[in-house]
Amino acid sequence: MILESLLAYAHLLAILTLVVFISSEAALCRPEWMNARTVERLVTVDRIYGIAAGVLFVTGLVRIYYGVKGPDWYWSNWLLHVKIAAFVAVALISIKPTLRFARWRRELRASGALPADEEVRAVRKLVMLQAHIIPLIPLAAVFLARGFGAKG
Repeated sequence: MILESLLAYAHLLAILTLVVFISSEAALCRPEWMNARTVERLVTVDRIYGIAAGVLFVTGLVRIYYGVKGPDWYWSNWLLHVKIAAFVAVALISIKPTLRFARWRRELRASGALPADEEVRAVRKLVMLQAHIIPLIPLAAVFLARGFGAKG
């Protein structure tokens, strides 16, 4: 019971961290706010967001295998597959913003150039798309935890 509680806590902490840092990215990634400090900060915020996503994924897997219900119960439930698919979708969408933030920083350090407004808007759309998919994952989780989608 203690292990299950600690795993749930670690998973929840990772979720909250992920939400805070994707929200920070969305707030910072605006053409009207873009300056050298913002570019540097976006790279840092995105790195923490990525770490939180990694911790979230690992704690989720550990909960599947060492949690109370066990892997057979989880893997047979279609809602787990929905959660994982949504998580993978968010992860794939996040690749482009991560690469752009790093490129913006390289260009800033090399020439002092800031990204074009259109590029910032395009990246912000991807960040916002992630931010709108992420809340669907815990929605599936609460139904999963209450036995919806289980066979039998």
